[in-house]
Amino acid sequence: MNKIYKRKKSDRDIFQELMPFKVKEILLIANYYDSYTIEREGQFSDKIFGEYLQLNLYTAPRFTSVANEEAALRALANKHFELIIIMAGIDKTTPVATSRSIKRLYPDIHQLMLVNNNADLAHFRRVEAETRESIERVFVWNGSTKVFLAMAKYLEDKINLDVDTRLADTRVILVVEDSIKYYSRYLPLLYTEVMTQTQAIINEEPSNDEMGVILKMRVRPKVILVSTFEEAVDIIDRYRDNIIGVISDVRYPRGGVEDENAGIELIRHVRAFDTHVPCLLQSHEPENLRRAQETKANFIVKNSPTLSRDIRNFIKGELGFGDFIFRDANGLPIDRATSVEEFRRKLMTVPDESLEYHAKRNGISTWLMARAEINLAKKLRRYSFSYFKNAEETRRFIANVFEASELKKLRGRIINFNPLLVDSNRYITRLGKGSLGGKGRGLAFLSNFIENVYLKKLIPDLQVMIPKTTVIGVDEFDNFIEENDLYDVLYADKQYDHIIDAFRTARLPEKLRAKLREYLRVMTKPLAVRSSGLFEDSLNQPFAGVYSTYLLPNNHPDFERRARDAEDAIKLVYASIFSPESRAYFNAIDYMIEEEKMAVILQEVVGNEHNGRYYPEISGVAQSYNFYPFSYIKPEDGFAVTAVGLGAYVVGGEKTHRFSPAYPKLQLASIQDKIKASQRYFYAIDLERQEYDLYRDGENAAIKAYDIPEAERDGTLEYTASIYDFMNDRITYDFSTRGPRVVDFSKILQYDYFPLAPALQILLDIFSQAMGSPVEIEFCVNFEGGKPVFYLLQIKPLIKNEYNIDIENDAIDAEHVLLRADKGMGNGKLQYIRDVVYVDPEKFDRLRTEEIAEEIKRHNADIAREGEKYLLIGPGRWGTRDPLTGIPVQWSDIANAKVIVEQGLPDFPLDASLGSHFFHNVTSMNVGYFAIPFQDANAFINFDVLAQQEVVEEFKYSRHVRFKAPLTVWMDGKKQTSVVTY
Repeated sequence: MNKIYKRKKSDRDIFQELMPFKVKEILLIANYYDSYTIEREGQFSDKIFGEYLQLNLYTAPRFTSVANEEAALRALANKHFELIIIMAGIDKTTPVATSRSIKRLYPDIHQLMLVNNNADLAHFRRVEAETRESIERVFVWNGSTKVFLAMAKYLEDKINLDVDTRLADTRVILVVEDSIKYYSRYLPLLYTEVMTQTQAIINEEPSNDEMGVILKMRVRPKVILVSTFEEAVDIIDRYRDNIIGVISDVRYPRGGVEDENAGIELIRHVRAFDTHVPCLLQSHEPENLRRAQETKANFIVKNSPTLSRDIRNFIKGELGFGDFIFRDANGLPIDRATSVEEFRRKLMTVPDESLEYHAKRNGISTWLMARAEINLAKKLRRYSFSYFKNAEETRRFIANVFEASELKKLRGRIINFNPLLVDSNRYITRLGKGSLGGKGRGLAFLSNFIENVYLKKLIPDLQVMIPKTTVIGVDEFDNFIEENDLYDVLYADKQYDHIIDAFRTARLPEKLRAKLREYLRVMTKPLAVRSSGLFEDSLNQPFAGVYSTYLLPNNHPDFERRARDAEDAIKLVYASIFSPESRAYFNAIDYMIEEEKMAVILQEVVGNEHNGRYYPEISGVAQSYNFYPFSYIKPEDGFAVTAVGLGAYVVGGEKTHRFSPAYPKLQLASIQDKIKASQRYFYAIDLERQEYDLYRDGENAAIKAYDIPEAERDGTLEYTASIYDFMNDRITYDFSTRGPRVVDFSKILQYDYFPLAPALQILLDIFSQAMGSPVEIEFCVNFEGGKPVFYLLQIKPLIKNEYNIDIENDAIDAEHVLLRADKGMGNGKLQYIRDVVYVDPEKFDRLRTEEIAEEIKRHNADIAREGEKYLLIGPGRWGTRDPLTGIPVQWSDIANAKVIVEQGLPDFPLDASLGSHFFHNVTSMNVGYFAIPFQDANAFINFDVLAQQEVVEEFKYSRHVRFKAPLTVWMDGKKQTSVVTY
């Protein structure tokens, strides 16, 4: 991986140092994907990054990324680091051991740990004593990149506190909190507000008052975090004249033990010397409101869905760079530039004497360095005015350097919106401020990877790229909610139809609307408006298919109609966070929906127009780990599923062609089986339909299903299908032959028309290494100019559980086996499930699967109200979009099922939903997933036993029964064997 992946250095890596202690060099010990997330998308946030850009005063931390202890020790031997951040993911033991080893060798370097999600905190609380030996504090990252700013600033403020308060009378905000989860939320919020206010002050300063700017930047309030009563009292007593606010929990350690009165006593201590210091108490128990009022402190409830807003209101309500100056030969100002672009324009027209004045003094490169144009500044700094014959030659040289640098630095980057640059797929464009969200982060990673890896050498016969992509950052979501005052309908009312009505009448922020119109004047092909929540495609809870995606023809003759469709799609993606399906998912994984925020991806749809419909020749999903291998294929060989048309067909779990990229020619199905399993229809954007309504028709408003013969008329089956010549009982590729068309991609996979399988194998391998886990990619192939082009659409981690159960060696009572499956996913042993919901095979009707889905949804809701989990059994494929192949439930309809069983019946195929969003959620949430084919000698379900159990509820096709004692579920992940005993 190191040999093929060479990161480009960011222009934001280096700024000048000003404060006594500054975190300039951070050693990040993490896998490649996590380190990329920090360096590329995690540039702290647009609102607060101004601190590093003002007047060339500050040095943005530079990250050195390593993947293990050995590499970390090499880096430490060659460079000085102020801070080490150790990321802890699935493996929680190695990071702690690495930290202790480093501490023994480098005891003076500060170490902080960052865990992936709140679920990991329980482990680190149990080993707190061991962790504290080397790690000063643990933080948790649940998607917001601002936590990295908080970690760096926490350390800087802690160390600079004494010096800065003594020299500059710096103000102090004291935060007392021992919960990792909550201070990881508070600190980013506090620093964002502090930086925003500081920037507002700077903007009011006269442009020539540089000392005023410096002073106000230096005296920005310090945010000091402590976790015990004694630490808090010490800060208050030492800096009482500097304290401008106290934010405190109610219960935290005092005298080494948890004290439920610690926060109250601390506020009283503050009041003893100053009754006017603003104080905020926060607690899980609402009854503490009265106690807070007694001490004249504000109060918020920790579990409040508006916690972040409440803290922001407290900060706002209670806690109260420069331009480039062009000069003449005498040093007198003659003009100014407020941006790099303006500087570039004026450089072409300023007098020669001004250019000579600045070139001799390196003034241009110095100013560019402060504006984060590091590479450009370094290149200019190498040359002096004496290198050139005259001022005009100098001017041409600088202009050429600007142009070359601009083009080079954009590739693989995230750039701010410029209508002249959006029509390209060499970078990601940012249309609004804030985080890109999970899916956007994955696309930015793909863009960066493609530009930094010489894929032409690895995959010489196939061009690999991403679609033209623009992202609206999550800050615009916050602005939309706040400007339209939607908090009550979202967090109090919660009725989804009311939310949709409110969003429909609400307006996007005006600046965003203006940029969106500029974007649409350039982008005239069909567009995908996709969700990108903070939690989406994360390592622990990928949220696959939970939120909405809308495809727009984007071809209406009325420009305002195009703009309205785009705005409506964005608002509907925002609203999908609060859909019943989404809320059920959040409840199932025990996350707070209030913590989720939504970025939106605008992406040109890959494809071509064919007779009024728009689609790519091939869409697919590939995974680097195969949960259901066959023949001599190993799980690590991975698998892929492909189909003709839009990818909605694939991720919806419908009939696709499945193969292993390692063995694409291995096909065990008979001709008749291939005909039966072949794709019968495909999805495309209907370019001729003008009158659709996104609110009424939903995600499929502009999408239409077409029969496969339509694709043949479009000429898109030439490389993707074969023909069964029934007269001669053979497969042919002559489309004049009468017979069923079989979408099997055999020209590509069997006869290597282009290297799809080798490309997938290479990409899955390098992406798995880069992310440190198995991965899933969504892709499509489009023929452009007669040549195939491979597009990467999305990447997400694939959760694979470790093996630790061996069914053969465990004592299982054969007389009490309820079911057995030789094709099973999941790992471990469950002993708490008593409830079983199953579709009665005697009553099953394949034409009534949608009615059955509604029955299952009712069963799930009843069991969820009781707070229980259950085992779910039914025929065919769960979660399919095709009601003729299984039960078409949404994930939220069965979210409380801990084990899902798919049963084969006569003439009802059993085909696992590999590659679908439904399947991805099953794997990520560690749900047992078993397949029991019809009349399999080694796999069975004992329906007689089920019929003897207590019936809790029975509908026309399904039954909910309860066992007297909990079932035991045995799942052997290594052998893929599962047994349930009673």
